[in-house]
Amino acid sequence: MAEDKTHGAGTMTEDAPAGENTVQVTFLPEGKTVQFEHGKLPYEHHGKQESLLDIALNYGVTLDHACGGNCACTTCHVWVKEGTENLSEMDDDEADRLDMAADLQLNSRLGCQAQITKPGKVVVEIPAWNRNYVSEEH
Repeated sequence: MAEDKTHGAGTMTEDAPAGENTVQVTFLPEGKTVQFEHGKLPYEHHGKQESLLDIALNYGVTLDHACGGNCACTTCHVWVKEGTENLSEMDDDEADRLDMAADLQLNSRLGCQAQITKPGKVVVEIPAWNRNYVSEEH
């Protein structure tokens, strides 16, 4: 059964049914899966609206963001394992910033810049070296 999470914006679930306008994002390695209606997620003002960082913060998933989500660091670096077609294209600023990221891969994105552009599934992995288990609120 789906459990309502913050802001009533959606659910954190593993088995809730998905509607045609539903976005489902899974954060690895925690295995947290969240669902919400595309275009309806409350904006937390960290990164771009409906960015992977914005989604993570809406649902209590820890994703470090030292610059506050302004594309000025690489602490929200993630690897997109599935669903790149449901994310915004990488712009030059993000590409330039990612050039400085540790363990850069072809599927690397900055959580603050990668925005959901349409309903569907996205699976992202937060690299082990990028997980801040003792984090201050930004």
